[in-house]
Amino acid sequence: MQSTYSINDVKHIINATGNIVADCTVSVLVTDSRRIINPAASLFFALSNRRDGHQFIADAYTTGVRNFVVNYQPDTIMPDANFLVVGHVLTALQELAAYHRKQFDIPVIGITGSNGKTIVKEWLYQLMCTEYNIVRNPKSYNSQIGVPLSVWQMNEAHNLGIFEAGISTINEMDKLEAIIQPTIGILTHIGTAHDEGFKSRDEKIEEKLKLFKNCKQIIYNYDQLIDHKDELKSRDCFTWSRKFNLADLYVFSETTISGRYYLRAVYKEEEIECLVPFRDEASIENAIVCWATMLAMGYSTSDADERIEHLSVVSMRLELKHGINDCSIIDDSYNSDIQSLEIALNFLDQQNQHQKKTLILSDIYQSGLEKGALYKQVAQMIEDKEIDRFIGVGADLKEYKDCFSLPDTHFYDDTASLLKDLTKLHLKQETILIKGSRSFEFERVSRALVQKAHETVLEINLNTLLSNLNFYKAKLNPGVKLMAMVKAFSYGSGTFEVANILQYNKVDYLAVAYTDEGIALREAGITLPIMVLNPEPLAYDKLTANKLEPVIYTFGLLDEFVKYAQETDIVEYPVHIKIDSGMHRVGFEEAEVDPLCDLLERNDYVHVQSVYSHLAASDAEQHDLFTLKQIGIFEKACGQIEDTLGYKVIKHISNTSGITRWPTAQYDMVRLGIGLYGVDAAVSPDDNGLKPIATLKTTVSQVKKVLASETIGYNRNGSLKADGKIATVRIGYADGYRRAFGNGIGKMLVNGVLVPTVGNVSMDMCMLDVSAAEVKEGDEVIVFNEQLRIEELAQQIGTIPYEILTNVSERVKRVYFYE
Repeated sequence: MQSTYSINDVKHIINATGNIVADCTVSVLVTDSRRIINPAASLFFALSNRRDGHQFIADAYTTGVRNFVVNYQPDTIMPDANFLVVGHVLTALQELAAYHRKQFDIPVIGITGSNGKTIVKEWLYQLMCTEYNIVRNPKSYNSQIGVPLSVWQMNEAHNLGIFEAGISTINEMDKLEAIIQPTIGILTHIGTAHDEGFKSRDEKIEEKLKLFKNCKQIIYNYDQLIDHKDELKSRDCFTWSRKFNLADLYVFSETTISGRYYLRAVYKEEEIECLVPFRDEASIENAIVCWATMLAMGYSTSDADERIEHLSVVSMRLELKHGINDCSIIDDSYNSDIQSLEIALNFLDQQNQHQKKTLILSDIYQSGLEKGALYKQVAQMIEDKEIDRFIGVGADLKEYKDCFSLPDTHFYDDTASLLKDLTKLHLKQETILIKGSRSFEFERVSRALVQKAHETVLEINLNTLLSNLNFYKAKLNPGVKLMAMVKAFSYGSGTFEVANILQYNKVDYLAVAYTDEGIALREAGITLPIMVLNPEPLAYDKLTANKLEPVIYTFGLLDEFVKYAQETDIVEYPVHIKIDSGMHRVGFEEAEVDPLCDLLERNDYVHVQSVYSHLAASDAEQHDLFTLKQIGIFEKACGQIEDTLGYKVIKHISNTSGITRWPTAQYDMVRLGIGLYGVDAAVSPDDNGLKPIATLKTTVSQVKKVLASETIGYNRNGSLKADGKIATVRIGYADGYRRAFGNGIGKMLVNGVLVPTVGNVSMDMCMLDVSAAEVKEGDEVIVFNEQLRIEELAQQIGTIPYEILTNVSERVKRVYFYE
């Protein structure tokens, strides 16, 4: 059901130059050479964003792509490839998508706002999919790139489109409006998101309203646009309000009934009602937006009420967890459609920790495709991603099992049958993607496969990690390489889980502290060059067997390595030379460089891959003169070593704060450490470009009423100033929450309220004074997150963020999220 265009037609549509050497058709638009599933039908756009897409043309060509949109024709000879040359590749992508949209005369809903866009889009899909075949953005593909890729999915089978549009500054929405061309507009909640990109809130609203300039109908919150109603008075608008009875839908009563939210409203001078299966404020507002939209589109009040009552949670993220039998589990058990399956398979493809990859998939509903065609497409995606084992659940998959040619396939009528047979499948040392429609209740499968752990969890947001990586990449001078520090269990954040993301996103080097850490990464499928900061001579055999690269910082280490190389016939093995430029931790001092050069001269056993040093105070302005002195010593040493060797080496001295504050000291490579995890003393916490990737959370095990006269905890150190209540939570010093946080020093967030510890911290638990908070057993407790930052915890006990992160015990379960 994909739309196809001849390459000659595409050339005309985007007004490109260049020769067509082979006439062909394209149906798939590609912007990432790592995510190519159908190369023969793909058109690759060499976008220049954080990385120049032209650098990856050869990679795409190797996979079988033969059609490219470029700014210039590459030097590499590719005689059977078509290159369409344009002035701006992103503009060409947008123009092609806009042309494609014009071929369809169907209603299209365009959604924008600060918050709630994706949830409203997904809920409208749930509410309307029984009578419409809907095309929509996969996940939150709402950017200048995501929108054209989403609209390109539109085909003749669809009779409704729902697309969200996200912007971060002025002069962006007109481009998205030209692509989506909405006939119905929805404005969701206007909040603080992206305020920094606009002079004022009014400017942001005006920019967002550009999406609706050609809409036949606009649906919005009357309360938020009171000051802009004159701009909309000539339009067909449907308004809703929780304050004013002038709106078309006036919600005048809100109460909670049996855990659900009961809304009463006036519509067309009649009282109507709606039961929402959620209670949080964001969900209530999003549900009202959906309610208003259904009424505006002609649904009956009873139909709208009945459907909204059965809305389900929208899961927008994949969860990577440790599973039984040394498996890795990717949990996407709440939704299943062809677009999100492709995203999940791409994430599965990034995982290299196990050789075997397994997909557990349920029937896919509301795809818009005939079932035979749908499952042939699914089977092709699975084959292209080289899945080793396929487990299908549902009557449709069982009926079309002949589409799947993998030798290791299993089919079950329902989830219960799979669970009954689970032990017979012998799932062991493999990465398992669980992907299911909500009705199949695949969360039961996830629970059966995930390793049991106590309720204290460290959540790692891999999207934020990638965003932080790009934050620093954007600060690099052209051609500068990036080494990512993944020592100490990636600062407490994990091993292969973090390294896989870094490798997939093409960092140049990884660095670990010890040989064992490097071996663990190699065993997890990491192929990047890995530098070992503290190599042990007794482990040189393991180091070289795993192609790890040692740091040499003493004459003894160099002598031991040369002896080992002589005994094992190793020549020109890559090593890294550490210079002590003033930190005085490890490294060759300035006076030792001359004798070092004597040893390196004509030494055939080692090849100096890099020379580096470490800045002691790159984040501190008061030490800038000392930093300059370090840079001078380093440059002199590098010059001497290169003159001796007769070849160029990679030079690097900048750490995380050095990247930010010392762009002139980037040299050939920089080393990104804790900044990757969202902490940089040289970056203000208010800078939205850098965010913490980790959330440490636990739960309340018990709530007690305590009198002021009573004592709490070991040594009777704790007490309340007045009669109140305490909550015991499931975290203690064995989990990494140090005893220093006890007796009111440390604070945690309980249901949004910051509360202090009380009494001593125990090994496995501690107590909080929750007299000022509403709390019950089982409630979630935040130890640190984006609001209660690691830096604050470090200040509480007089330490540094590094120690807080690396102290989190490995018995605390890590869960990795990827949206």
